[in-house]
Amino acid sequence: MSASSVSPERSSQAQNVVAASYAPFARVVACVDASEFTQEVLSHGRAVAKALNAPLVLLRVLEAGFPSDNGPRDPVERKIRRREAEGQIMRLAEACSHDGGRTDTEIVEGSAAEQIALWVREHQSDLAVLGTHGEGGVTDWSLGNTVRRVLESGVGSVLLVPPSVSSDVVSYRRLLVPVDGSCRAESVLPLAVRIAKAHGAELVLAHIVPVPELTETGPLDKEDVDLRERLAARNERVARDYLDRLQMRVAASGVSTRVIMKRGDVRAKLSHLIASDADLVVLSARGHAARADAPYGRVTAHLMGNVTAPLLIVQRDAYAPVARRVNFRDADIRLSHRIGH
Repeated sequence: MSASSVSPERSSQAQNVVAASYAPFARVVACVDASEFTQEVLSHGRAVAKALNAPLVLLRVLEAGFPSDNGPRDPVERKIRRREAEGQIMRLAEACSHDGGRTDTEIVEGSAAEQIALWVREHQSDLAVLGTHGEGGVTDWSLGNTVRRVLESGVGSVLLVPPSVSSDVVSYRRLLVPVDGSCRAESVLPLAVRIAKAHGAELVLAHIVPVPELTETGPLDKEDVDLRERLAARNERVARDYLDRLQMRVAASGVSTRVIMKRGDVRAKLSHLIASDADLVVLSARGHAARADAPYGRVTAHLMGNVTAPLLIVQRDAYAPVARRVNFRDADIRLSHRIGH
């Protein structure tokens, strides 16, 4: 659906809303390693940092100690690995220098997941760019062990980059923003608008209307089916009005905007849209019914466990860390009691 025309007064109000609710990231940290997927992480980190006019930090973690033949840790091997890492990260930084922005480098030692989470927190890096897989290669899991542990630690906003994306210079053409009517979901719009403007991209607002659930102890009769259809039709009508208002507000900022509304399973429909209609997805970590003790809602956890396009997940609210692990591979089952984005 094409953008609607708006009055100058409404346009000015919408622009003010977009500008007032957006706080730029202090910095973007791209977590690189020696894997073949590092170039993809670097390319998307550069693309977002440049769009937001934020400094880019290249962070490389060397696992603490390098045991040889199960014997004492070899200090010579450690120095060699350190020197190789320094050479690699300097070459990556040199490649970034052509963008004209500021690029810093940092090498730390220790457990990769722990050091990434610690560094981001200590340096207040608002956005961490992580590859879904690293030196361990692609496995049956949608997320590698290191990135899973980083996400479980609750580092804040992250950009997840799958190995299937291009490692060339990134130019986003289409940004997808899932919305559910909540303030949390809408809070990512100013960020998405800024990235879309920088890349001349189209911004797509996506809303999935779930099929209303009815308690079933046997086949539904006609009255039950009619009731479910009336509820679904009512929800679609309300969602359409909501999307029209939201589209008008976003289009007033000068970004090409359209909306997509579908009915069905929210996770399945969004996964399909992302795979077929998005260069970058910008979404809130949690939605309208999220619990305070959960870093990610059920829908977001599902999408994180099935990454087919870069996901920029914005974590705005503080939450209490959860004791149990988040199983991103089987999020539909493990997180079935959690609601929201």
